[in-house]
Amino acid sequence: MQASFPPEIENWFSDRGWRVRSHQADMFTASLAGHHTMLVADTGAGKTLAGFLPTLAEFCPSQFGDDGPPEGLHTLYVSPLKALAHDVQRNLMIPAEEMGLPVRIETRSGDTPSDRKKRQRSKPPHILLTTPESLSLLLSYPDSFELFAGLKRIVIDEVHAFATGKRGDLLALCLSRLQALSPGLQRAALSATVARPEEFRAWLAPWGDVGAVDLVIGEEGAPPEVEILLPEGERVPWGGHAAIWAIPQIYDLIRANQTALIFTNTRFLAEYIFQHLWDVNEDKLPIGIHHGSLSKEARRKVEGAMARGELRALVATASLDLGVDWGDVDLVVQMGAPKGSSRLLQRIGRANHRLDQPSRAVLVPGNRFEFLEATAAKEAVDQGQRDGEDFLPGGLDVLAQHIMGCACAAPFDEAGLLAEVRSSPTYNWIDETIWQRVLNFVATGGYSLTAYDRFKRITRDADGMWRLSHPEQAARHRLNAGIIIDSQMYDVRFRNGRSLGRVEERFAASLSPGDTFAFAGVSLEVERIKDGEVSVRASKKSAMIPSYGGARMPLTTHLADRVREMLDDRAGWGRFPDDVREWLEMQDYRSMMPGPGQLLVESFPHANREYSVFYTFEGWNANQSLGMLITRRMETMGLQPGGFVANDYSLAVWGLKRVEHPAPLLSPDILGDEFAAWVESSHLLRRAFREVAVIGGLVERQQPGQRKSGRQVSFSTDLIYDVLRKYEPDHILLDAAWADARAKMTDIGRLGALLDRAEEQLVHVRLDRVSPMAVPVMVVIGRESLPQGAVDDELLLEAESLADAAMRADPPAVSEDD
Repeated sequence: MQASFPPEIENWFSDRGWRVRSHQADMFTASLAGHHTMLVADTGAGKTLAGFLPTLAEFCPSQFGDDGPPEGLHTLYVSPLKALAHDVQRNLMIPAEEMGLPVRIETRSGDTPSDRKKRQRSKPPHILLTTPESLSLLLSYPDSFELFAGLKRIVIDEVHAFATGKRGDLLALCLSRLQALSPGLQRAALSATVARPEEFRAWLAPWGDVGAVDLVIGEEGAPPEVEILLPEGERVPWGGHAAIWAIPQIYDLIRANQTALIFTNTRFLAEYIFQHLWDVNEDKLPIGIHHGSLSKEARRKVEGAMARGELRALVATASLDLGVDWGDVDLVVQMGAPKGSSRLLQRIGRANHRLDQPSRAVLVPGNRFEFLEATAAKEAVDQGQRDGEDFLPGGLDVLAQHIMGCACAAPFDEAGLLAEVRSSPTYNWIDETIWQRVLNFVATGGYSLTAYDRFKRITRDADGMWRLSHPEQAARHRLNAGIIIDSQMYDVRFRNGRSLGRVEERFAASLSPGDTFAFAGVSLEVERIKDGEVSVRASKKSAMIPSYGGARMPLTTHLADRVREMLDDRAGWGRFPDDVREWLEMQDYRSMMPGPGQLLVESFPHANREYSVFYTFEGWNANQSLGMLITRRMETMGLQPGGFVANDYSLAVWGLKRVEHPAPLLSPDILGDEFAAWVESSHLLRRAFREVAVIGGLVERQQPGQRKSGRQVSFSTDLIYDVLRKYEPDHILLDAAWADARAKMTDIGRLGALLDRAEEQLVHVRLDRVSPMAVPVMVVIGRESLPQGAVDDELLLEAESLADAAMRADPPAVSEDD
């Protein structure tokens, strides 16, 4: 039976002609019963309000009467994005003010001024909107025990976006600590795109008790309207990712709609697409840009303009694809392939952010494989199918950071803290041995580093309590704590000191005074580069484009499987554009299509080299790793490899000698000693170690009044890495680095599945020339290290030459072996 809302809330809904949604009422009823809750509801269903209704009810004058409203911090709201927290603050304050509720609502993030942060600890608001990192830092203060003692509720928004990663690990540990400080704390999680709700219920529940979490399913909304944009009178491109061919059509869409939100998958593409839109903006329409490297001031300015309805279009990255509610957005444009149905559904939901109205979206594929991927994603969205990442065991580097944060707050008993840590399902696998290794690392840095005082961060007293080795360790921890390890960045500033944002250090290092580059929608000329800062002035010269690394989105397994099914469904090709259908038909005629479960490998000569193309559909990370392993094995076998190039769908390897039998190159034992040797000799493990060393607190990025450059951090971590590899190969951080390298940087799980498939169902086809399906990956050869947009025109020319050879309809010269 559903509980009744206070009259203030009922009247507020009634005055607007709204009704309380069933899932909003269910969340309220579950809260009154003292239950934790997991809400899965469509975008525009009022999820955030559903999460906050129990809190708002307690601040209704009809409920607290003469006793007055609750005092102290009542509710925490945690989101993955700063922008989302600020948006929620705006949208939550409106109903609170209109209901006349005496509730104070504030945000806290890395952008919050230090004086306000200090005041929030001594005089907290009733509702605090924050991020996992800021919450972890709050818990590191001695006054956290008093601050959170009366906490009643925590609301975790867009839980799918970070629960499966290291930010989720950190939040899971924070939840365990909060539950210990306030045993009656209620947990609520919200999402529109959870594929496996039971797994998230287990993640949310104390001790993994799924039964303690009520699953609430939201009312269904209007199905989204999604279409795929095609070139007018032209063919779908063979290669490239920027989809610049679509700029005139996208501009027409902007003019025809009130506000368009244009999503790209990388910061580079955001800048590149924005520049091209601005070049054709003959009507001088207000068009903005938003991504994570822009300054706080630039982001806030754009967010404010969108909230006021002053922009006709905004080009953005994932910095805005979660939950931000702008009612005037009536169209979403996805540039390039969406990489996952859940991600696409999330982005589509930014348009017509109302449950009873369909969201409209246009997908713009950059090439023919991206057209297939866009079609697969559209059909998955139409069928309501979602995808997502798997949960992994909690990271040991994150655990080390949490232990240090707890020591900053107060001395701790190791048995008590271990029990608290293990109450989180993310860390219930930690046994006494692993716990002691992590604890020893935080205390001494590990056996090889014991002699160095700077690694001695905590010490055990005679009474058995662990405490900071020196009070200054608390300040050092708070300066360096965090999970997001961005590439080292340089500030970009005008001469007058005005900040435009940041670019990667490696890009800044390639610049010289007089060089130009486009950033924040402006062409800039470099005046000076010094002390982590690029001083610039506005310029009318043509500009280079900054190339951002580490932003490649993985193709989900679900979407990859759908693309494979589409290739095998010949009867379904009739729904594709003529040129795409002819491409697939010619592939089927000249070579073959990979069947269900098969791994197709094609070998052919081209430009005096021998090529082999492996159609894996396992994503760029797995293909990149496989390319490294295959070329190493080809070298051992005397096949004289020249190199390789990968995309999400295939891998092309070339050399001077022909690959007669690819099966030996793909035997599962390649993931044994050869994999280990490659990872250790490459920069993968060093890069992974750098990240875990920073997260675990072994290497500091900042010191009071000074921030280390990326080069300094790399030098420090490389030095320690070499020492540990030589003298302590079983160090806890080397284990953590290996876990990261296996799980994330190489996609080891998908690699293993691919090799198992190859062992059983590999089909090798030998051709006399390039095949139609090989053209998209072949056109990238020699271009992968260049700025993407700068070579798009060249890619098209190269593609036409290859396509002419691939699409000739003369009888195929094919031989096949298994």
